[in-house]
Amino acid sequence: MPQIAPLMAGDPSQLGSFTLSGRIGEGGQGIVYLGIDGQGQRAAIKLLHVKFSGDTIARSRFARELKAAQRVASFCTARVVEADLEGNTPYIASEYIDGLPLREIVDNDGPLTGSALERLAIGTATALTAIHHASIIHRDFKPDNVLIAADGPRVVDFGIARIIDSTGTITSRAIGTPAYMAPEQIAGDDIGPYTDVFAWGATIAFAATGVTVFEGNSIAVVLNRILNHEVDVEPLPEPLRGVVRSALAKKAEDRPSADEILLRLLGHPAKADASPAVLSQGVQVASDDTTPIARLPTSVTDPPAPTPATPPTPATHPTPAKPTQGAHPTQAKPTQGVHSAQPTALAQLVSPPHAAQPGHQFSTGQRWSSGHEALAGRQGPPGGQVPGRAEGAGPARRPRTKAPWIALAVAVVLVAAVVLATLAKGWPLALGTEPVTTKRAGAGFASVADKIAATGQVRIGIRNDVPGVGFQNRPGSPYEGFDIDVARRLAAELGVRDPSQITFVPLTKAERVSALESGKVDLVVATFSVDDSGAQFAGPYYQAHQDVLVRDDGSIEKLADLRGKTVCNQGSTAVGKVQDLVTVKLVRGTDYADCMRKISEGEADAMTGDDLILAGFANRENVRYKIIGARLSNERYAVAVAKGDARTCEAIKGAIGEFYAQGVQGSLVRTHFGHVDFKPDLKVPAMEPCR
Repeated sequence: MPQIAPLMAGDPSQLGSFTLSGRIGEGGQGIVYLGIDGQGQRAAIKLLHVKFSGDTIARSRFARELKAAQRVASFCTARVVEADLEGNTPYIASEYIDGLPLREIVDNDGPLTGSALERLAIGTATALTAIHHASIIHRDFKPDNVLIAADGPRVVDFGIARIIDSTGTITSRAIGTPAYMAPEQIAGDDIGPYTDVFAWGATIAFAATGVTVFEGNSIAVVLNRILNHEVDVEPLPEPLRGVVRSALAKKAEDRPSADEILLRLLGHPAKADASPAVLSQGVQVASDDTTPIARLPTSVTDPPAPTPATPPTPATHPTPAKPTQGAHPTQAKPTQGVHSAQPTALAQLVSPPHAAQPGHQFSTGQRWSSGHEALAGRQGPPGGQVPGRAEGAGPARRPRTKAPWIALAVAVVLVAAVVLATLAKGWPLALGTEPVTTKRAGAGFASVADKIAATGQVRIGIRNDVPGVGFQNRPGSPYEGFDIDVARRLAAELGVRDPSQITFVPLTKAERVSALESGKVDLVVATFSVDDSGAQFAGPYYQAHQDVLVRDDGSIEKLADLRGKTVCNQGSTAVGKVQDLVTVKLVRGTDYADCMRKISEGEADAMTGDDLILAGFANRENVRYKIIGARLSNERYAVAVAKGDARTCEAIKGAIGEFYAQGVQGSLVRTHFGHVDFKPDLKVPAMEPCR
């Protein structure tokens, strides 16, 4: 744990809800303090230097840092918990993580080797992929900004990060740390996600050797080495050696994307974007130092120089441009072919991510998860990162000898056919792991994520009795609503490319858990509040509140205005909460639709229930209604998965995190409840743990 310096004269004692107890570090942009709030939560609080408090440019840069940090999935960075950019003392409070910077670990304990090095590479590649998926280019990826925590590495400090625009590139300025700059940064050319990939390669080479690979006694020497020096990566094991070599290519178009790096390190064919399931696998591998990595070392060699490839139509995210032969780079996804021949790639697709090999244990004496402290905003001087996004977009592909690769492709197809036939017959499949015996959806897959990867299909339990949420207007018509759209987006993020391969199964509340346990459905997306029903929950994807619906005529604006009014009671527990706070009359309603009719006909003034459900019934009425914002309780709607399917759970959580970052929930509320005066809770909720 790093030393926390005491507060100095002139330091504040309080910032927002946090009481300050010491200094974590200081840089050119600001000071980072350690703080604790009333609930005992610790935070690393970055305070903009007083000298910059009146500087609009500095404040704007600080705001960009906040926006960038908030867009990135919290599993790979320090989650922002509080911020104030408008006051006299602008600050950003981020999650305080128990860990140390990678540079400090290597300087003190020497280079990483074996499993520790592999987990670092996979964890940082996962983080970089998530950053690029959020349309961010870091621009200052380096050992100081990689913080090693007990649950894996975190990438921090988005002080110079930028969010890329629709062109996918940013006109470069020489911003960053010289020894980890890419050639295009030095040359003043456009930069993109490929710029971060170069810095990743230099960072991993440093971790493996203990040497800054482009070190020099002057900036001129450093820059010359970046432009002209080839790094010796022979000491690195495969597949890391080939991946780092390609990441350090001088030409941006010769580098793989972060997605491709992650896929190759995990043993998957690098032919598509890394899905949330792959990101989840990367997080699991990086965070679990007790289980061997389920991938055998291979002798993959770096492919020859690339030729430009025509990018396919993007499926989910915009694909950033990448340099092509001296012009503005275009980062194209590979159209076909397998990037590297890995004998365990197929096993990775059908086996759990941690299929242990007997006798193989994590090497001892390596500082990986031994109480390091990640400091939000700490990186040498705080304040350096880059924006941009390589949202799964890969580099132009390298030409390769056709005959061996054609033979390999045929072999892979044949093996895959045998495996799928074997699974279809219910026979166990032995690939150096225990046979898969789960019953999910009636097939032998280790997880729903594996099932989707193999079949492209998913069965999702829904409710079909709430308009605007989950509803079918007439038999045979498509299901519609907020939950249905969330389910479709989740399926796409998990790898279901064809929407027709999503099967929706209407379920009553009583049927949900048994449907999961029996394999009748793979997931349940049905305004299912987190409870102790026996299901495991991923998310929540929306935080509802029990509230009150009234006519939008101005007669009832707040809870106190209900005094003496008539409330329709259809069985919601929220009625009792209203009665605890204000005296009302009750009229019985058989269900939500009946209460809606009573309000419209003047037999009742209000009804209670979860805000999303209230908005769904009110949105189809001719007159305007509103939800008063009483927020009588929290109802955390999450995706139910079968117990023990942590891999799918983590993948769904990753996708939901992206939804919040992209504003998906707000967009769906406007689409399905636009006629109701309704202020949804769109803050990112605390996520449920996956077990």
